Amino acid sequence: MGEKQRPIIALLLLSTLLFQFSNGEDPYRFFTWNVSYGDIYPLGVKQQGILINGQFPGPLIESTTNDNLVINVFNSLDEPFLLSWNGIMQRRNSWQDGVFGTNCPIPPGQNFTYNLQVKDQIGSFFYFPSLAFHKAAGGYGGIKIASRSVIPVPFAPPAGDYTILAGDWFKQNHTDLKAILDNGHDLPFPDGLLINGRGSNGFTFTVDQGKTYRFRISNVGLTTSINFRIQGHKLILVEVEGTHSLQNTYDSIDVHLGQSLSVLVTADQPPKDYYVVVSTRFTTPVLTTTSTLRYSNSAGGVDAAPPGGPTTQIDWSINQARSLRRNLTASGPRPNPQGSYHYGLINTTRTIRLVNSAPVINGKQRYAVNSVSFIPPDTPLKLADHFKISGVFSLGSIQDNPTGGDHLQTAVMPADFRGYVEVVFENPEDTVQSWHVDGHHFFVVGMDGGQWSTASRTGYNLRDTISRVTVQVYPKSWTAVYMPLDNVGMWNVRSENWARQYLGQQFYLRVYSPANSWRDEAPIPNNVLLCGRAVGHHQP
Repeated sequence: MGEKQRPIIALLLLSTLLFQFSNGEDPYRFFTWNVSYGDIYPLGVKQQGILINGQFPGPLIESTTNDNLVINVFNSLDEPFLLSWNGIMQRRNSWQDGVFGTNCPIPPGQNFTYNLQVKDQIGSFFYFPSLAFHKAAGGYGGIKIASRSVIPVPFAPPAGDYTILAGDWFKQNHTDLKAILDNGHDLPFPDGLLINGRGSNGFTFTVDQGKTYRFRISNVGLTTSINFRIQGHKLILVEVEGTHSLQNTYDSIDVHLGQSLSVLVTADQPPKDYYVVVSTRFTTPVLTTTSTLRYSNSAGGVDAAPPGGPTTQIDWSINQARSLRRNLTASGPRPNPQGSYHYGLINTTRTIRLVNSAPVINGKQRYAVNSVSFIPPDTPLKLADHFKISGVFSLGSIQDNPTGGDHLQTAVMPADFRGYVEVVFENPEDTVQSWHVDGHHFFVVGMDGGQWSTASRTGYNLRDTISRVTVQVYPKSWTAVYMPLDNVGMWNVRSENWARQYLGQQFYLRVYSPANSWRDEAPIPNNVLLCGRAVGHHQP
């Protein structure tokens, strides 16, 4: 080889290495969390709370779409523990979902590392403890996923970004609340509301006059819808669970159990302090709590009383819900317009009607969907499916339509990968319901009072409805969604009312691909925990 060729070859090798480096894996973010009990006083009463790294609420996860999140969770409790990720899709990877249907709990004194990728996602979400009744003790925190710098966002960068975790709270310890449910009774009325783990006037958001701020609001409560508002300020909706929305302006906005959204707020009022208000919806009495929006050049404290919420009930809320529309001109996490997905022009392959109920079974209060009240298996369903362990569950143990005859069952519904289903949630009860589907987004095509029928489809929004992961169903009403089954795995479908979820209002959707390909689903992880009948099976 000539001397003149060596520099050229070296340059080519360097260029190749630089190309590989610049086109390598997506970035990794590493977290180490210690989960422990600690004394908390959110409503002025000492309680046993679940802390993450000594914090209540837990640490905020800040990431960018496509990031890999490596979260090493040490369980310092005296009982098993699991974390789940409300709204994080886990593409091809229900192994990381963090509910008992997919994961063995982390034993006391041990750890487990979640490997998540926020693939093709943006927006506002949260994590929470999914096992037992731990959610009533805290252990939750916010998740925000930013767009990549090359993807335009349909609003100017805000001057600040605040996460608000709000919801109802009980003064009783979570163990006492769990005992109430285990004994066949429903929970009492909540004792109060929290904003970021604190009661009234316990939290302050500081803003500069004339600047605009993003508030990411999640309802992390157990039983109650909430309304959010800021005294003297307008709320411009910009994002709903990962979808850029039409930028409608509201005086206040309802956030139902398990839901998240983002609003922009401009500090355009005289410089002083203003109430940030959260109140319960559809309850008697109405609970209210406040925080403070403080201008950095504030000339005084809050005056008058906190502004009241909506005075009308269901009609006001359902009209607001229908006004949540997709921004068809905005990009999503990928550089293609979100509106390019013409969901309304795709033929559905199946209709599933899900009806909630509150039966008494064997003398105890239970909750059910399509007459089936879920009972946890002795082995996670995902492990039983993978290792072909018989007797843990039966496919088709919950039907596509209400059947009657309330009973206890480990309910699993079969579904085909790449199907496109219409799901109708029907609520014959007098309370608002809230439903979540792990691993999937869905398009909220319609909601109305009365009973759903095929004629209801004539009123569907098949052009620009919002897509999200959690949807409310109003009393004596129905909500219809279109859902692409684009994620292989064993996925939890549940009530976000945590007492109802705990007492059986949930099931699992087994989205199956016969290809058995790593292209469709990630392999069982090397660090998988084995429990129940899976103990002794070969680990990878």
